Amino acid sequence: MSAAEQGDLVSRGKESHGEVSEEQAQASKEIKKQKQEKKKEKPIGKAEANTPTSKMGGGGGKKKKMEGAALIGIDVAKETDFPEWYQQVLLKGDMLDYYDISGCYILKPASQFIWDEIRAWFDAKIKKMGVKNCSFPLFVSEDVLNKEKSHIEGFAAEVAWVTHGGSTKLEKKIAIRPTSETVMYPYYAKWIQSYRDLPLKLNQWNSVVRWEFKHPQPFLRTREFHWQEGHTAHLTKEGADKEVLEILEHYANVYEQLLAVPVMRGRKTDKERFAGGLYTTTVEGYIPATGRGIQGGTSHCLGQNFSKMFGITVQDPSAKADEKKDPLFVWQNSWGLSTRVIGVMVMIHGDNRGLVVPPRISEVQVVIVPVGVTAKMSDDDKQALHKEITGLQEVLRAVDIRCETDFREGYSPGWKFNDWELKGVPLRLEFGPGESKGHFVTTSRRDLPKEESKGQIAITELNTAVPELLEKIQADLYERADAQFKSHIKQITNWDEFVPALNDKNVCLIPHCLTEECEDQVKDLSARKAEEQSDVPQDERAPSMGAKSLCIPFEQPAGIEKGVTKCTNPQCSRLAEAWCLFGRSY
Repeated sequence: MSAAEQGDLVSRGKESHGEVSEEQAQASKEIKKQKQEKKKEKPIGKAEANTPTSKMGGGGGKKKKMEGAALIGIDVAKETDFPEWYQQVLLKGDMLDYYDISGCYILKPASQFIWDEIRAWFDAKIKKMGVKNCSFPLFVSEDVLNKEKSHIEGFAAEVAWVTHGGSTKLEKKIAIRPTSETVMYPYYAKWIQSYRDLPLKLNQWNSVVRWEFKHPQPFLRTREFHWQEGHTAHLTKEGADKEVLEILEHYANVYEQLLAVPVMRGRKTDKERFAGGLYTTTVEGYIPATGRGIQGGTSHCLGQNFSKMFGITVQDPSAKADEKKDPLFVWQNSWGLSTRVIGVMVMIHGDNRGLVVPPRISEVQVVIVPVGVTAKMSDDDKQALHKEITGLQEVLRAVDIRCETDFREGYSPGWKFNDWELKGVPLRLEFGPGESKGHFVTTSRRDLPKEESKGQIAITELNTAVPELLEKIQADLYERADAQFKSHIKQITNWDEFVPALNDKNVCLIPHCLTEECEDQVKDLSARKAEEQSDVPQDERAPSMGAKSLCIPFEQPAGIEKGVTKCTNPQCSRLAEAWCLFGRSY
């Protein structure tokens, strides 16, 4: 560990478990000196990290530091300055680092591990559906990109262009894919020659670039992001419809089963559906700290729009040998899930001590920390204790628990506790002379407040009790997040209650006519109303843009009488078609 890293950890490492050593104090002095020297240099890759939160979609002004913040690393409260908290948790939790191009980030091993686990889980699911992986180039010609007009209009402002090869200007500029429909579908037209070639189900794991935005946010809004994108072709609409919902359920399970994050399944309104598609289904999440909805993943039925544009047709299989029938345009789907999932997980589970990572996707599930090691302890006794701890690690690894030991010298147990808590490791085991004598380990759950987190497990039960406790942590994380989400879904039929509910950090289910004009009015009315009810202008942290439709939930509450129930928007004279979820969103 470098002096800089030591100094950063020393700053949060003092606890009642032990004093700061001379080595730590010296490291702290050294890091302060290095920081003073670096102030004279131009920072590399930290432009966004040094940007005031008001420029990051966060609150303006001087950040409010938490009392005692030096002890725990995160020096702003989640409930006080959420954007700054989010940035600190990711950086100090060792999830990512900033790159020297704005909007681009480095995924460090801890976050890459989460994405790898999601990829392995989802990849196995789609392969059982007959989907095969492939890889297409990241470049697309301007002519091909512009072939489907309504589709490219949805991405036009975000497309990044290559204009030079070395010092030579290209005759025609080349786009870097914002998505791959127009990249792949000319070849679907080439490969699909008969209805026997259907269904064609391809997926690729790649990155895409979407350039146009003002305020990047790690994982949520980045210029390059990693995802999977599936593109399939079917003979019938029924086949396409079935797959859309199968994929959506897999997305929901990524959130619920792996990330312990509840989501609402539904369909996007026509205003919010994928550009050029027939309809879009979605899983929608909720961020309690801000009261904002967030789109989790989308599965689109593209209909026959793209197949008509790219000439993807097959002969009608019902045609007899001597019968001439018009060729059939295939039905197509596309679906994608990105590294945004990591940001959603962090926002929901993280706390003022740092990350909280669900056990199923945590790079380290259990860490064992030696305790009770004093200066008076002999080297032989110390080595014997370390040998016992290594034995405990072997027991856990034998039952496929990702377990690490922390034998680092020069750091107190309390300092180590804070370090691992900052990184969100689900379970800490403490083991010292007292535990050795009593044949047990002391446990500390990361998902609970410190005063509620402690327990004990007999060493003889370690191989069964620890996996059970990790599953308990996983389930509890989900149940708490689910209860929060459900408590903040407000069913509203009176417009006067709509904006106050939004301002109380809720999302609102309202009877709605589902027209685009009405959605625009709701967004406008809720934005202006929010400013009227506030003593100060809405800053960039509060979403003053107003509420937009998040989804039409598949599970519809009772209460809408067709032909009778009116749309909730007071400026709309239409009748309600369905309950629609509205909210301020990311």
